[in-house]
Amino acid sequence: MSVLVVTGTGTEIGKTIVTAAVAAAWAGRRVAVLKPAQTGLAPGEPGDAAEVARLAGSHVTAVELARFPEPLAPATAARRAGLAPVRPYEIVEAAEKLAAEHDLVLVEGAGGLLVRFDDDGSTLADAARLLSAPVLVVAPAGLGTLNSTALTSEALRARGLDCLGVVVGSMPAEPDLAERCNLTDLPVAAGAPLLGVIPAGAGYLSPADFRARAGSWLTAQLGGVRPPG
Repeated sequence: MSVLVVTGTGTEIGKTIVTAAVAAAWAGRRVAVLKPAQTGLAPGEPGDAAEVARLAGSHVTAVELARFPEPLAPATAARRAGLAPVRPYEIVEAAEKLAAEHDLVLVEGAGGLLVRFDDDGSTLADAARLLSAPVLVVAPAGLGTLNSTALTSEALRARGLDCLGVVVGSMPAEPDLAERCNLTDLPVAAGAPLLGVIPAGAGYLSPADFRARAGSWLTAQLGGVRPPG
């Protein structure tokens, strides 16, 4: 697994923190995080790739291919800014170049799997297919997550893509009934194992604490020590 694509069932559900946790769990090895399209930030503001590197450590190389100022889907943000969109082949070229020099390349998408990167309808799924890379799905903990996770998994299978597993992006310290039950039901919805559970507020930990704890949130398949299931 030299390239792993990280997607989500939607936006603002913890993809960046999950990506950072995986990168931190791979400490001692060379890790790159590739953000194909960053939206909603002005030039000079730290983006998701930089946040992964900040939390995970100096062994992480952060790369951002394009940045668009408005907080919109990449295709829409690029069109409104009058800028060239990111194409799947550009993601592939960047990921393969990084893979030649790193042990693991994490490609973090924008929003969900089928968010458009250009007006031709290209998505992160197209890049994953060209890379022949497995996909990690980040899902929320609460009510409604089973449906969105199942839909994402179905979209992956329909495109011949491998769903490596699912990670809960933010689990409250005192989960409610649905959140507790979903830990059992998410692997069924995804048709793939539960590979991690990130506690709510993990991104606000100090980088040192984040790195020390990241492995306990993830199973061995992602470099951690959390028991499966």
